[in-house]
Amino acid sequence: MSGGASSSVATSAVSFMAFDFGLKRTGVATGNRITRSATPQGVIRAEGKARWPLVAERIAQWQPDALVVGVPFHPDGAPHENTARARQFARQLRGRFGLPVHEVDERYSTTEAREEMHTMGAKDVDAASAAIILEQFLRSLP
Repeated sequence: MSGGASSSVATSAVSFMAFDFGLKRTGVATGNRITRSATPQGVIRAEGKARWPLVAERIAQWQPDALVVGVPFHPDGAPHENTARARQFARQLRGRFGLPVHEVDERYSTTEAREEMHTMGAKDVDAASAAIILEQFLRSLP
């Protein structure tokens, strides 16, 4: 799914955790359907298989109803190398944690995050990007 949410998001899903996937750093944010706002929750600094215990720890801590992954594209909408990586990460989240995973087009989230990270209370652009991705998703929910 690109862009935002669709009717596939269960109305019972209230709390969400979002990821701005990166090979070495993955931004994390949490938010909920009621306030339609997100809060940066820092960065997971790990590569490959070392990332999964840290992701599991965050999910156990926050117990979200569903997960959101930002999927990057070129400005013209064309996929690139990181598009496939982010989608693979989303599939792995689904398989490992059994939670619904929603993909969001995150084309401009990093640029927006650099501009807004201090007002969001984020210490890191990746966490701010995750919050922006999640807020975009939450705004698209019915």
